[in-house]
Amino acid sequence: MLDLLSRPLAETDPQVAEIIHNEEQRQESTLELIASENHVSVAVRSANGSVFTNKYAEGYPGKRYYGGCVNMDAVEELARTRAKQLFNAEYVNVQAHSGAQANTAVYCAALKPGDTILSLDLAHGGHLSHGLKVNFSGAWFNVVPYGVERDTEQVSMATVRKLALEHKPQLIICGASAYPRTVDFAGFADVAKECGARLMADIAHIAGLIAAGLHPTSIGVADFTTTTTHKTLRGPRGGMIFCNTEDDYKLINRWIFPGTQGGPLMHTITAKAVAFGEALRPEFREYQQQVASNAKALAESLQSKGYRLVSGGTDNHLMLVDLRDVHPDLTGKQAEAWLEAAGIITNKNMIPFDERKPTQTSGLRLGTPALTTRGMKEAEMAQVADLMHQALSAGDDTATAENIRNKVRELCGQFPLPHGEG
Repeated sequence: MLDLLSRPLAETDPQVAEIIHNEEQRQESTLELIASENHVSVAVRSANGSVFTNKYAEGYPGKRYYGGCVNMDAVEELARTRAKQLFNAEYVNVQAHSGAQANTAVYCAALKPGDTILSLDLAHGGHLSHGLKVNFSGAWFNVVPYGVERDTEQVSMATVRKLALEHKPQLIICGASAYPRTVDFAGFADVAKECGARLMADIAHIAGLIAAGLHPTSIGVADFTTTTTHKTLRGPRGGMIFCNTEDDYKLINRWIFPGTQGGPLMHTITAKAVAFGEALRPEFREYQQQVASNAKALAESLQSKGYRLVSGGTDNHLMLVDLRDVHPDLTGKQAEAWLEAAGIITNKNMIPFDERKPTQTSGLRLGTPALTTRGMKEAEMAQVADLMHQALSAGDDTATAENIRNKVRELCGQFPLPHGEG
């Protein structure tokens, strides 16, 4: 048995090994423009695949329900210390398995079933865990959505205030999954205070920009701040929760464990610690500055080709492209498929006041974190925009798609992904 357990994956399960190899090749040879995805460092991958995956550690440092947790305590304390330093925070829980589970813990801590939540409409850039009817959040709570304005396609604090005073929510949520502009955390805090609500900021998409000081912070402004640890933060897939008071911290800890989760994923927490350590280095701020610069360059290049961007541009790492001006009959679903055939990975996305269904959409969501991780800069963003336009203009012409695919492979070859053993 020991011999079997010591063999490499390629020997014990060649089918899975082949699939992993194929995925490595796919990521290496395609342009990743999904705003919520990134490429982690070799060190993060190594930590995430470490022996910490073997260990149960229910509870918190110093208060575990299992023996043998001395190293679990050490690495979780390190992750918490680094997260607090990175975000200038007082209290943090790093055990959340995902951003959605981080949000769930806040709901359980701050609300009772049937309470009212005021949150950004999914169709206008919100997230399904902020109150979509088919999600736990929408099934258990009364959700009142706010949206963006038709003329600006941006959130109006006057509209948010009006809805808040009318509906008296117990919790207001700010933050989004597809909003290209700066979030006014201070404005949301003023509204929450005026109507007696608590405020949760979901910074999953912009956490890296906030950590680098390139976007206003929600820490110390919102009662609760939730985030994923991947996306712009460039860590492993997981979640995290910040709060401002010891009482809220105790509530959050209780609702993560034992409230909504069992044993923490200690291998992932270990990888979070590594990622937070990387983010504390000067190079990380330079990276985030390039992410933002690349987003602006990509946006401008697409606009020069006639594409309309929701709200007219971007303040962060992502943009929403309205396809209709250049390709009136093209849906986001078709565009996503045509681009993937050409080696460009995107995701279809509704635009505000979209007349098409969520399964079709009139737009695409694009982001620059992953391309920036590869080392690409503004000049490459212009190339990417040109390749995208060629692919969308060619439609389902397979010969043209393969020609573009070869150009994509060539570009990717100039900017290889991180390789090596941890």
